[in-house]
Amino acid sequence: MSAALAIGIDLGGTQIRAALIDQHGTILQRIADLTKADAGPDVVTEQIEALVAQVKVGIEPARILGAGVSSPGPLDTKKGIALAVPTLAGFDNFPLRAALAEKLALPVLLENDGIAAALGEWTFGAAKGWENVVYVTVSTGIGGGVIADGRVVRGRSGMAGHVGHMVFMRGGERCACGNRGCFEAYGSGPAFTRRAAVAAAGDGRTSLGKDGRPITAAAVFAAAEAGDDLAGVLVREEAEILGQGFASLLHLYSPDILVMGGGMANQFEVLESGIMASLRACAMPAFRDTPVVRAALGNNSGLIGAASLVFASARGH
Repeated sequence: MSAALAIGIDLGGTQIRAALIDQHGTILQRIADLTKADAGPDVVTEQIEALVAQVKVGIEPARILGAGVSSPGPLDTKKGIALAVPTLAGFDNFPLRAALAEKLALPVLLENDGIAAALGEWTFGAAKGWENVVYVTVSTGIGGGVIADGRVVRGRSGMAGHVGHMVFMRGGERCACGNRGCFEAYGSGPAFTRRAAVAAAGDGRTSLGKDGRPITAAAVFAAAEAGDDLAGVLVREEAEILGQGFASLLHLYSPDILVMGGGMANQFEVLESGIMASLRACAMPAFRDTPVVRAALGNNSGLIGAASLVFASARGH
């Protein structure tokens, strides 16, 4: 009998990815498309249907157990409903799981993207073998997922893990969620580039923004590596912010390991020493030896984690 497979779907505000994945977490086929995020749920679910059809080409239908979907939230994963996804127009109280199950003619499981990525790293990646894990994605936003005592923490309606929206500074910067002072409003990629743009405008010595190109996170890290003083300060500040936020997560969840993913994790080696110095300065002594590592699955953590839901469901877990 041929080995069972699962479809992993990673739905994002910028990109949709679909993959055919085996029980070892290996991606056999993968395809992506830019999300038509402003076109509404009917169009987006049709995009997903088309991508899944492509990754299934040549595969016996009976081998595919189902599809797991990693989606930005907030979601009610128990009911399969997208409650109010800010990056996807019309995804307000939208029955995402039911809509996809009908289009794909497969069982569908829905998970918040942070939890899905945590599952991927816990099952097949950097956190494999640990019972207590915190995963933090630092990218366009900051999200996360938690494994405690060998069990996924989902909370009411499956909405646990919105770690980017703990208040980092009372009355601080406005966050995309509408609140002020969230961790995301200070530590995310866009927050980093906003600080860089403001700082560069008032600094005549920096190379940032002086060539007419937009200031991106990659540009700031490249300038820091080239010896630009302001860029170096900005990178150290980002590491300090992340370390402070991570320290709070250690106090909350007492993990064996904290895994950092998302686009900013591409610069983990540059940020690591600053993150750890800040974490040790902020964390209580008993928490300071917790390792912080880069996600092993890269930007496939959520995709693979979504597929792992299908295999776990097939095993009755």
